[in-house]
Amino acid sequence: MEALLESYLPLVVFIGVALVIGLALLIAPFIVAYKNPDPEKLSAYECGFAPFDDARMKFDIRFYLVAILFIIFDLEVAFLFPWAVSFGDLGWFGFWSMMIFLGVLTIGFVYEWKKGALEWD
Repeated sequence: MEALLESYLPLVVFIGVALVIGLALLIAPFIVAYKNPDPEKLSAYECGFAPFDDARMKFDIRFYLVAILFIIFDLEVAFLFPWAVSFGDLGWFGFWSMMIFLGVLTIGFVYEWKKGALEWD
């Protein structure tokens, strides 16, 4: 039993060192930071002027369409690499399942295209 506990000693040391470093990095800014705020430091920094609109205003639908477009291409790349690596082992089932997946993504891309997400004014 003692040999088993000794095998976990490096793990316990690693977790202890990680906790000490993490806590040191969390506490250090409060000790070291220069605390002298001035009006310039506390002013709004968005584009150099104070915000004048409500933060809960409605966004243009194109922002959401661009986000959907990013997800489409991100998912496509994330799933195509492992599929390509194991393509020889998957056979026809793997091929056709990926074709169905790409078809669904193509439908999403065509929807984006028809909505005008690719044409930014």
